[in-house]
Amino acid sequence: MIPYQMASAAELDLSLLGLFLKADIVVKLVMIILIVASFWAWAIIVQKLLDFRRARSEATSFDNSFWSGEPLDDLFERLGPEPSGPSQRVFAAGMAEWRRSLRDDGRLIPGAQSRIERSMDVAIAREADRHNSGLTFLASVGSASPFIGLFGTVWGIMRAFTDIAQAQNTNLAVVAPGIAEALLATGLGLLAAIPAVIFYNKLSNDSERIVAGYESFADEFSTILSRQLGD
Repeated sequence: MIPYQMASAAELDLSLLGLFLKADIVVKLVMIILIVASFWAWAIIVQKLLDFRRARSEATSFDNSFWSGEPLDDLFERLGPEPSGPSQRVFAAGMAEWRRSLRDDGRLIPGAQSRIERSMDVAIAREADRHNSGLTFLASVGSASPFIGLFGTVWGIMRAFTDIAQAQNTNLAVVAPGIAEALLATGLGLLAAIPAVIFYNKLSNDSERIVAGYESFADEFSTILSRQLGD
């Protein structure tokens, strides 16, 4: 009896593909959901890392141009009303409102300072939304994937006990597939959740720092304009 059990166990295909193919439809759906969520999360992670790298590089380049001594009107004309970079768009929003607030005699209409600040705040909010897009999905994957994997685990264990009851046998060939499927579902849930949580925290922190840089620039720009208004 023992040699037969060992032979049956040796014939089991416990590879990842084998476990997936032998799983029932519910566990397969759980695994597919977790695999798709993991790939989608990694796509967002890579895209955000590249986007934030470009945003930091653009902010540094624009700061150098802004503080180079070039007249702001010339800088605005060179960038245009709809520039490509986020820091440039914040600056363009303030300059566009500045020009709209100029009267024919060269003076500013009342309330220009507050309107310029609101225009830049709106531009900063838009950039913050762009930077934060996709991060909600990472948070959802990080929080939900372990529970989805746990559901697959519970279902796999239930199936394993059902197979044992039907076969009236605790042979490894009867028990192993269901338990292995259950553990695989748990592993896939953790595989999706752990990177999503780690990079969500990192990318959220990076986004906050970049947006804080836009806000600091807006405050400095507003201070420069207030000096001109005082003159």
